[in-house]
Amino acid sequence: MCNICVFAGTVDGRKLSELLADAGAKVTVCVATEYAFELIEENENLTVHTGRLSESEMEDFLESGEFDIVIDATHPYAKEVTENIIKAAGGADVEYKRLIRPGTEFGSDAKVFDSAEEAAEFLDGTEGNILLTTGSKELHKFSKIKGFSERAFARVLPSEESLMLCEQAGLSPSHILAAQGPFSVLFNIEHLSMTDAKWLVTKDGGNRGGFGEKAAASINKGVKLIIIGRPPQVQGSEFNELFKEMCDRFGLKQKRKVTVVGIGPGSKMNMTFEAFTAIGCADCLIGAERIVGSVSDGSKPAFYEISPEKIVKAIEENPEYATVCVLMSGDSGFYSGTKKLLPMLSRYSVRVLPGISSFSYLCSLIGMSYEDARFISLHGRDANLAAAVRGNRKVFVLSGGDEGVSRLCERLEAAGLSNVTVYVGERLSYSDESVTIGKPAEFLGMEFDSLSSVLIVNDAPDLSAAYGLADEEFLRNLGEDEVVPMTKMEVRAVALSKLGLKKDSICVDVGAGTGSVSIEMARTVTCGHVYAIECKEKALKLLEKNKKSFGTENMTIVRGFAPEALSGITGATHAFIGGSSGNAREIIKKLLEINPDIRIVATAIALETVGELTGIIDDFGFEEKEIVSMTVARSKKAGAYNLMSGQNPVYIFTMQKKAE
Repeated sequence: MCNICVFAGTVDGRKLSELLADAGAKVTVCVATEYAFELIEENENLTVHTGRLSESEMEDFLESGEFDIVIDATHPYAKEVTENIIKAAGGADVEYKRLIRPGTEFGSDAKVFDSAEEAAEFLDGTEGNILLTTGSKELHKFSKIKGFSERAFARVLPSEESLMLCEQAGLSPSHILAAQGPFSVLFNIEHLSMTDAKWLVTKDGGNRGGFGEKAAASINKGVKLIIIGRPPQVQGSEFNELFKEMCDRFGLKQKRKVTVVGIGPGSKMNMTFEAFTAIGCADCLIGAERIVGSVSDGSKPAFYEISPEKIVKAIEENPEYATVCVLMSGDSGFYSGTKKLLPMLSRYSVRVLPGISSFSYLCSLIGMSYEDARFISLHGRDANLAAAVRGNRKVFVLSGGDEGVSRLCERLEAAGLSNVTVYVGERLSYSDESVTIGKPAEFLGMEFDSLSSVLIVNDAPDLSAAYGLADEEFLRNLGEDEVVPMTKMEVRAVALSKLGLKKDSICVDVGAGTGSVSIEMARTVTCGHVYAIECKEKALKLLEKNKKSFGTENMTIVRGFAPEALSGITGATHAFIGGSSGNAREIIKKLLEINPDIRIVATAIALETVGELTGIIDDFGFEEKEIVSMTVARSKKAGAYNLMSGQNPVYIFTMQKKAE
């Protein structure tokens, strides 16, 4: 086990010591005060030495400890301490490393001085209250400012030594802000407001030292920033670089915990206590800026990332945060990025906490149960909305982006679902939350919150079987025009059974005619898609009308002759050939180019087509091949009698390269 000594005069120093100990190093951390000692977490690999050391005492300490390396993590302004550590390390023949904090670029309005004395001399000629955040040891240098005891307020550590130095400088208790950082922008704004400060005095502690939060607060309040510049810095490494170097060099393994938290609809009041606790205990937060802002006061480091890849990158590039909280809106298991994120976190200790989902919250507001609801999301994805609403009593929809509420209701209207009731929930869980109720037509053109929750209630859902529509339900002619050919109900039922469609199948109907097979397909593959190929103008018009009548929005009509019309189709899994115009061989060849394992069902009445398909089924080397001859007779009224009228025999060919 490697043996490391860390002189920790900063938050970074204490954090580095804890991470190294967690990763398996033996660490001795040196701090100056009892207060600093109390801030360090207990660890069996970590020993704390408390008390200030002179150069000679440091050298003796390093020699007796037999350390592999000493890390100087003292404050950038502790110039004398750094010089002593360097000399002591050289005398004890121990390798020295410096943990540095990058400096900050100052705005043009900031005033920078080389020392506290110069800053005090400048402030002596000014008016207005002063908030000093440079530490208790510097206070005596400002005590000569005109009206110091009335004008000056000091923010210092809550220790006896700090309070004693405040008193010695001439500050009354009411002018002392004793608190332990880090301080958020809001916290700094509050302190500036409390003190009515016109000047904020600080050192350049870098972003890790809270300088950015002070600068932002001063801009917010219109307070002038006084900066005491850094002394010349010893060359060293930043936190992440140094920690990685130690891990690689000594074979250390960092133990990190990631908690994925569903925060609920958005308000803090609707988070579970477990989620609230996890956020409070985290070293940093990761998530969309809107989500992080809704649950955080800004006191914790935050990374505003949404995609799983960038979330993982933020975790990997910031190893100083041992406990990370990834925030997800709503419930972590309901249309959440958690699903894609979890496999990427296999190297970490991961816990997932659920939240109250937007659908359960909306249903509670309107007093409706949801165990019989279907759930779909139109936020950044597509779904067969019409099929879901038509076949279910309740459908919960997450809308967003281009699929806002108005567009959603347009789709319902176009699918003939104008009688359903729509509940739109906006800003759920916030003080201005609202629920609007109406019919689809009432919402057309209306604007709602970009992330609205929608519940659609259909009092008369179509609960019929997947296929088996009566022939009479399809339009077959345009006025007095001739009737367009159609695959009849009984043949459709057998052909579709032979196809063996699945919910996510991608289907092609060649020679779609009126669209009877295409529409039955579309109603079956509710999570898939159907391409209806047709070249005849009258049939195309009927296709459009039947598609609109049945509201099959997962059906695309393709105008043209097959096989040329198949060129733009990819990923097809099933094909039905109801009419080939003598091109059956070329059509099947093209279908096999699209997908060698595509399952094909073709029907034939003419003996010439039967002969052509019989040859094809052998020539293409299909592993599964079947021919079924089917004859249907229907009753026909003849006076007082019912006579059976035979239909033309139909041959149904099933073929697939790879037998299922």
